[in-house]
Amino acid sequence: MNTLLITGGAGFIGANFVLQLVARGHKVVNLDKLTYAGNPDTLASLNGDSRHVFVQGDIGDRERVSQLLAEHRPDAIVNFAAESHVDRSIDGPAAFIETNVVGTLGLLECARDYWRALDESAAGAFRFLHVSTDEVYGSLGAEGLFTEDTPYAPNSPYSASKAASDHLVRAFHHTYGLPTLTTNCSNNYGPFQFPEKLIPLIIQKALKAESLPVYGDGRNVRDWLYVGDHCSAIRRVLEGGLVGGTYNIGGNAEQENITVVKTICSLLDQRHPLSNGKRREDLITFVKDRPGHDRRYAIDSGKLRRELGWKPTETFETGIAHTVDWYLANQAWTDRVLDGSYRMERLGA
Repeated sequence: MNTLLITGGAGFIGANFVLQLVARGHKVVNLDKLTYAGNPDTLASLNGDSRHVFVQGDIGDRERVSQLLAEHRPDAIVNFAAESHVDRSIDGPAAFIETNVVGTLGLLECARDYWRALDESAAGAFRFLHVSTDEVYGSLGAEGLFTEDTPYAPNSPYSASKAASDHLVRAFHHTYGLPTLTTNCSNNYGPFQFPEKLIPLIIQKALKAESLPVYGDGRNVRDWLYVGDHCSAIRRVLEGGLVGGTYNIGGNAEQENITVVKTICSLLDQRHPLSNGKRREDLITFVKDRPGHDRRYAIDSGKLRRELGWKPTETFETGIAHTVDWYLANQAWTDRVLDGSYRMERLGA
């Protein structure tokens, strides 16, 4: 696949994916609306690179999408574009329906019409890959793992909107024959993550010796996936995934939220001790849980490992150390993100 249309390619995961693709010699047409979480600074290293074409626009703008498809003739579309923060979906669910459901529908219709007009060889090679989340499956008990056959049971406006978009992708394959692929990933972390998500939020607050808010009792469990591993998994699915198939992507790294926060505190105490000599762990404050907070997510990515030979290269211990080091070395990037549109306040109360 020489040319790819990436939507949401200025966001956290999308930008990491774009950087990987260009480094591997692909041409990327990057369509991003540049909402609060889209950050062109993440792509600054690609300035002047002819292999990266950035276009500010909405996936729901069918005229713009159709124009880009006709002009650049991509071999694949990878859809990262989404409103993605659970807390924000509690405060304002309508934006999540507009982008994640209505926007994805528009993108699918443009992709279908473009694919139908391709010659036989190009049509056979074309892929539409939709990037989704394990949150569509709901909440697990103390045991078990989400598989590709787990029934959907979304519990937040965000996860409900992603579940709807997953179903649309499935329907476009079964109804129109569009060669789709869907990936459902566990919680991502790593460089360039917007500082409202748990890990970068705690890093920034801990650096400033501010109170570190942890929902409920801190025992909620997530399977953590380093963003570089997620991007490599998506590439493998694009290269060899079964058309119409779904692939779960997990890091095999379950951690309670409180453990994640304490690990960050320990790493920062080692690398950047507080001037008063105190431990950052003492800054942890338990706050009222958010509504509908799923207790545990855990992904079984065995299908991806068996069929496509993928496995994560980072453990949680190595990945979180890389992440802390990246934020320490890139405070200028974070400072430019925190320009007033986001103040690390608690949302979704």
